[in-house]
Amino acid sequence: MLIKSRCGWELPEAAATPENVFLDRRALLAGLGAVGGAALIGAPALAALKPSGDPTADLYPALRNPRFVATRPLTAEAVAARYNNFYEFGAHKEIYKAARRLKTRPWTVVFDGMVEKRQELDIDSLIRRMALEERVYRHRCVEAWSMVVPWTGFAMKDLVALARPLSGAKYVMMETFLDRRMAPGQRQVWYPWPYREGLTLAEATNDLAFLVTGVYGKPAANQFGAPLRLAVPWKYGFKSIKSIVRFHFTDRRPVTFWQAIADKEYGFWANVNPAVPHPRWSQASERVLGTNERIPTRLFNGYGDFVAALYEGMKGMRLYR
Repeated sequence: MLIKSRCGWELPEAAATPENVFLDRRALLAGLGAVGGAALIGAPALAALKPSGDPTADLYPALRNPRFVATRPLTAEAVAARYNNFYEFGAHKEIYKAARRLKTRPWTVVFDGMVEKRQELDIDSLIRRMALEERVYRHRCVEAWSMVVPWTGFAMKDLVALARPLSGAKYVMMETFLDRRMAPGQRQVWYPWPYREGLTLAEATNDLAFLVTGVYGKPAANQFGAPLRLAVPWKYGFKSIKSIVRFHFTDRRPVTFWQAIADKEYGFWANVNPAVPHPRWSQASERVLGTNERIPTRLFNGYGDFVAALYEGMKGMRLYR
């Protein structure tokens, strides 16, 4: 008799939302307490959580992939959308107000470096050629708070295949926009703008790596990193770069934004590990947005079944900061 043990990221099938309920967006909003959320944050603020005039809006909501779920409840949209880091628009958490400045169209994405041919694609063309799906991921910030979010997007390995990197490429460096007139945070010259992040190609082509175009069943609002951001849920949130304009393939490990600022505190790998504290605070537990409950943090944020093998034989490297 076959006995199957559930992995840490799996949810019992009976606990999943039925497809007909999920696809009924009115029922979904009611279930998330949209009315209560509006009362909490007010009509003007709620409007800032919704993208307007997105040319790909007809692609949402996408079907949820049952392989990528979480055992914790979803964070209410009104909560997740009001508590964001986006240093291009400031160092405070209520970025949803400042991020109204972000202009997401026109928007192009460049693939260059060690690739067969440099490409520059319009974001809407890119989104429409990919197979969109929804994945529910846990998100763990290095600041020791967490949330559970239903992202919509596509597997990063599909983008890597589209870019056609050369055999010698080992890393992909991602870069966000640079527009000091639009983004006041980029006028702070002590930061190494534009924001850059990087992954090994093995990480980028792992099943879990995901490029996000939407959230909560619709195109992503600006503060989430529209129109294209990364989600790598086994790593601390600062690795999930927002508003990407460039994918550069290289054989050299890139120096990332926070690594350039404070290498002793923020390294290249940034894998979640409760046993490895940040130099200024513990990582043993996390505060859940919306409830303020403190729960234990898990190695690789609970996604070790997907990614632990990526780091075998790498002892001695600073994998967890």
